[in-house]
Amino acid sequence: MSLEILAPAGGYEQLVAAVRCGADAVYLGAGGFNARQNAENFAGERLSRAVGYAHVRRVKVYVTLNTLVKNEELEGLAEEIKNTARSGADAVIVQDLAVAALVRRICPDLPLHASTQMTVHNISGVRELERLGFSRVVLARELSADEIAEISHATDMEVEIFVHGAHCMSVSGACYLSAMLGGRSGNRGCCAQPCRLDFSSGDRHYALSLKDMSYFSHIQQLRAAGVASLKIEGRMKRPEYVAAAVSACALARSGEKYDLDSLRSVFSRSGFTDGYLTGKRTLDMFGSRTKQDVEAASTSVLKALANTYSAERQSVGVSMRLCLSPDEAASLEVTDGENTVRVSGDIPQVALNRALDSENACRSLKKTGGTPFFPEDMAVEVNGNITLPASSINEMRRKALCALLEKREAVEPHRINEISLPEYAKKSSGEVAPAVFMRFERQEQIFDTCEAEKIILPLREIKKSPSLIGKYAHRLVGEIPALMFGNQDEKNSGLLCELAGAGLKYAYCENLGAVRAAKAAGLSIIGGHGLNIMNSIAAHEYEMLGVGVLTASFEMKLQRIKSLSTSAPKGIIAYGYLPLMRFRACPVQKSAACASCSGTEALTDRRGTDFTVLCSDKKYSSLLNSVPLCVSDKDLTGLDFVTLYFTTESAQRCKYIADCFASCVVPDFERTNGLYFRELI
Repeated sequence: MSLEILAPAGGYEQLVAAVRCGADAVYLGAGGFNARQNAENFAGERLSRAVGYAHVRRVKVYVTLNTLVKNEELEGLAEEIKNTARSGADAVIVQDLAVAALVRRICPDLPLHASTQMTVHNISGVRELERLGFSRVVLARELSADEIAEISHATDMEVEIFVHGAHCMSVSGACYLSAMLGGRSGNRGCCAQPCRLDFSSGDRHYALSLKDMSYFSHIQQLRAAGVASLKIEGRMKRPEYVAAAVSACALARSGEKYDLDSLRSVFSRSGFTDGYLTGKRTLDMFGSRTKQDVEAASTSVLKALANTYSAERQSVGVSMRLCLSPDEAASLEVTDGENTVRVSGDIPQVALNRALDSENACRSLKKTGGTPFFPEDMAVEVNGNITLPASSINEMRRKALCALLEKREAVEPHRINEISLPEYAKKSSGEVAPAVFMRFERQEQIFDTCEAEKIILPLREIKKSPSLIGKYAHRLVGEIPALMFGNQDEKNSGLLCELAGAGLKYAYCENLGAVRAAKAAGLSIIGGHGLNIMNSIAAHEYEMLGVGVLTASFEMKLQRIKSLSTSAPKGIIAYGYLPLMRFRACPVQKSAACASCSGTEALTDRRGTDFTVLCSDKKYSSLLNSVPLCVSDKDLTGLDFVTLYFTTESAQRCKYIADCFASCVVPDFERTNGLYFRELI
């Protein structure tokens, strides 16, 4: 199997660098709806020109439409999909199920790739994507080589993984830090990277900053694992970075030595790490951009890298056939195997000394420098004692290759269906107060007078005390872990079936893998905030997947949530220290690993504010906001339910907060309204 090298193209120079240095495909943003809104990108006609440039050189183009979309943006999204289809792009990369749904309706033959923003990291998630019609999945960066192989061998979909570039600290799609702290959403392509600022864990600084990944030394292992595409991160990086990374990847793929020093010089954060791939998620993974890192990218280094893509790369083989006959214009036919052009030239002259021979003619035909073409096969037919000047043959060659270039640049648009945006019946919630759900981290937090309509508990808590199923009956909801790596997917699926057999009726799900596992166990599904529902089409898509109760994204304004058209009950998280990031590499780990950890530690930002890091059964951890969200005094009519999301509170505190909501009063602690009354970028 040929391993694809997939390079970032944040702008035209990066596109050229990627193609000329040997990328097989590039990914890039169009006008909007992509996770790098601050890159140059390729709006309007520029997208078609970019696709034409790449396709001439046998390079594929994948367009990123991988952000969450608001209802009022759906018309613009539909136009963006049409523009992408007209451009002849080879696939689209998506996060929002609404984008996938509209692509299927508008341009059903445009392949769908699942963005790493979909947080797919196990077999259950991949199989759900298969059912939804995706042809490729970009797996979460946090997986080990063995986990990648297990997933890859369990699916017919193509598997794409990141092999070089920046590591997000949080699992992609589960990060809300930038949105909550600065109103700039990573899920909408505007991340301000607050994680790169100085958060400290004890005496250790920059505890939310990982070194960049580099897996080039593991490429043969990834080939054996069944990986189809090697993705290089960096749509915000300079073209020299793209050139260095693509060149190194191409050499590593061929089993040749590559220049690690050049890679480190052009960009790194205290060097590189392969900690996730090798399963060594230690403190060695952490690093920040130092003064020495910046100075390493000297002018001479950048100039040398720029020289690697200054000339056209000859990547398209052609066959040429030159025919000369007396009293007829010379003709040259050139084909790339798919396109054929024929040009005429001067009339040959009678040879005064000797006729034109094949060797001399081929010498002129071979001069394809400056074009993407190289001669694979040449044939020269000379009938009679005639000749033709080299200048005439050169001119015919130039005309033929120019015509072939124009043919190859002509994009082949995909078929487009003209549609109207779907309209869904809206469930009326009336003016009644919403039902109250309560989510507890531990069963000890459940206070005696808890009258919540739904009591949500992690599966591990119900496993410890199965009698809770009988005690709370239809009120009890099992929370599937937000992250299930490796065999945890299978173990939790088995546990779900076991608990369902004991009478559990409901499951709380944060991602597609959990949704599939819950359905397989026959449980009714309550969708959590991690589904990132931000528009009515996405809500409908999750309903069609079997999610019967929907929690809207807490990155939305409250009024927009109320206006979502759903037939299923919809609600919000109305209280809680919101989980702003999910980690597999623990930022508060000690040298003694987990042994000395309480499971509840803290990070401190540069202003001295503490953020709790909460461990989930030593499988992953979450960064909780420093201040709880609480909207107990707001108008919540128009919602079907609100969830009080308890994490570190005592049972007494949980009861107090529940009483605040019952009485619609302002609590006696510092709080935030979150993003429910702010306009998110």
